[in-house]
Amino acid sequence: MIPEPAVDDRKVQAAMAVTALLVAAAAGAGIGMHATYGARIAVDEPQYLLTTLSLVEDGDLDISDELDSQVWRDFHAVDLPVQTERRSDGTQLSPHNPLLPVLLAPAVAVGAPLGVPAWVAAKAGLVLVAAALAAVTVWTAIRRLDVPPVAAAAMVTGFGAAPPLSIYATQLYPEIAAALAVTLAVAALSAPRPRVAHLLVGGLAVVALPWLAVKYVPVAIVLAAWLLLRARRVHRMGLRHVGVGLITSGVAYVVFHRVVYGGWTPYAAGDHFVAGELSAVGSDPDYLARSQRVLGLLVDRDFGLLGWQPAWALAVVGIGWALGWIRGGGRDDPTTATAAHLLVVWAPLVVAAGWATATWVALTMHGWWWPGRQTVVILPVLVLLITAWAGRDRRRAAVACGLGFVGVVAHLLVAWSTAWSDPLRNTLVVDFATTPNPARAVTTWLLPDLMSPSAGDGWRFAAWGVVAFATLVVGYHVCRADRISRSAVHPNVIDPQYSS
Repeated sequence: MIPEPAVDDRKVQAAMAVTALLVAAAAGAGIGMHATYGARIAVDEPQYLLTTLSLVEDGDLDISDELDSQVWRDFHAVDLPVQTERRSDGTQLSPHNPLLPVLLAPAVAVGAPLGVPAWVAAKAGLVLVAAALAAVTVWTAIRRLDVPPVAAAAMVTGFGAAPPLSIYATQLYPEIAAALAVTLAVAALSAPRPRVAHLLVGGLAVVALPWLAVKYVPVAIVLAAWLLLRARRVHRMGLRHVGVGLITSGVAYVVFHRVVYGGWTPYAAGDHFVAGELSAVGSDPDYLARSQRVLGLLVDRDFGLLGWQPAWALAVVGIGWALGWIRGGGRDDPTTATAAHLLVVWAPLVVAAGWATATWVALTMHGWWWPGRQTVVILPVLVLLITAWAGRDRRRAAVACGLGFVGVVAHLLVAWSTAWSDPLRNTLVVDFATTPNPARAVTTWLLPDLMSPSAGDGWRFAAWGVVAFATLVVGYHVCRADRISRSAVHPNVIDPQYSS
């Protein structure tokens, strides 16, 4: 047998630390960004922060006193839109899942005695979450996919310090925390010899996702299936214990929401779902029309991923490459069902669940938020597939890093324009399409406008469909050409020109 090449722990730790610091620095530069005119945070963000303040100051979820005292004036100068409905006992609950406020509460509690505004402390807390996400992604790329540390650090930084991950590192939404939970689950469940600790990490991540947002349930279901299959490898009772734990957590979730929010979801506490809490997905959804989002989430001129980080085009290559792995990877040697094999086999399923939710469940892709919000939860998994494809070849890695650099520059320019340059003209929610972006002149011409489409946009959209399919096929055949068996599991031995 060919011995598995060992990577020095110090190199791994250095790659994780450098990536975390760079991502934190880039994301932190955007803490002061204005979401809208006269508001540092807007739309649903104030609701999450008000719940956080209630937890810190009162120890409960009731934000009626925070609304009455108008503490939100500190971060929202204009009138705050009403989202809550006053209950019979006088309390008001924000119609959003409570785990994000719980995670933000320590940062706000620490910052209060130091005079740090709550919105700044909460955003700083999310920056730390983004740094942790970057570190975990690098560790997973190195330890599970055998990507060289330098290549892993460079590529993960290119994505983590660019939109949309960098933007949601300071937006008070559950996106970046959910992305961390998914990445932790992927790292734990792809262990070739799972232990109880791996199951515990994976189980906690699965349980956390619905508490962050109901929309993450489909992704949680896929991860739960993976968790159950992995539990069978630990010991004879592993499957039963994990199954009981998941069922118990599900029952606890339902009981809590029925008792506290009065419904199956927190939406039951809101005032704007007049047709019932399930109308959050739309009162009369047109699923056929929503199907254009399958591609639109990537290529839409304003709300697609490519308009702000061109490196996301490689995600299609990564998916094709993964499909090639699934089709033929490891067939030459049955012993190659390693961490890399486990991750690459399950990653497309996780991505599919998140992408399908953003496509058919989300009310809209053209919402009052920065582009890509509904896809953030599974973007680190796509990053892992991209690093698995590109990390084995210098030229591929150079392309990924070069494209990633464009996105990083775009983030820094957005942060500068919305926080320091002219926040009354450039805001994240209202004016994001006009914020500085070095690639905008090209992407505006190339990408279709799906919100107000013209005949030309229809042709552009069709052309991108052809390009996406061709790219998927290329990624598939590249994987087949790589003859992934031992060469994929031990790239530094088989391919001596690329050493870590």
